[in-house]
Amino acid sequence: GIEGLAVDPSRGSLLAVLIETRGLSERLPDGGGVGYTVITLGILAAILGIVRLIWIFIVGRKVAAQKKNSRPDKGNPLGRILAVAADNPEADREQLELMLDEAVLRESSRLEAWVWLVRIVSVVAPLMGLLGTVTGMIRTFQSITLFGAGDPRMMAGGISEALVTTMLGLVVAIPLTLLHAVLSNSTKGIVDTLDEQSAGLIARQD
Repeated sequence: GIEGLAVDPSRGSLLAVLIETRGLSERLPDGGGVGYTVITLGILAAILGIVRLIWIFIVGRKVAAQKKNSRPDKGNPLGRILAVAADNPEADREQLELMLDEAVLRESSRLEAWVWLVRIVSVVAPLMGLLGTVTGMIRTFQSITLFGAGDPRMMAGGISEALVTTMLGLVVAIPLTLLHAVLSNSTKGIVDTLDEQSAGLIARQD
């Protein structure tokens, strides 16, 4: 068969440059403190978001099962709301509506807890990347001021910091934005179910 053969017309110069080319993992330290902060916040927010997503999925399954069961189970949000009506049979319609609204608000707060943190990190990450871009360009201009623009290697550190931090900010922000959207939609679906069942209980009240 025919085999491909690489030829270096520069007699080793291009090969030496290729060997010295760093990969993504090797460029991460160029981001400095800003880059490591973005990575840390991104990892923590991602772990929190995934844990919350799993928990919301489990709660959603319990709520769906509760809709098929008339007996309240206080182990899920819908069951606790149904228990409010079951535990207060003497309440009139206005009182029941107030108690159910309070119960739905309480359950909504539990469901939406910590979801805001994922959203905040998804917004802050690109801003921190922009901060790294600014600090990197400041380093670059300082190098130009001190040593001139004759040697590009003197400016490489600042430019690398600017590009790496920008990249890290976007890499963190994009998946966290998608994760926040999934969390918000899942939470909203459960809250809508609670509102719907609460309205049904009030409508059946004499």
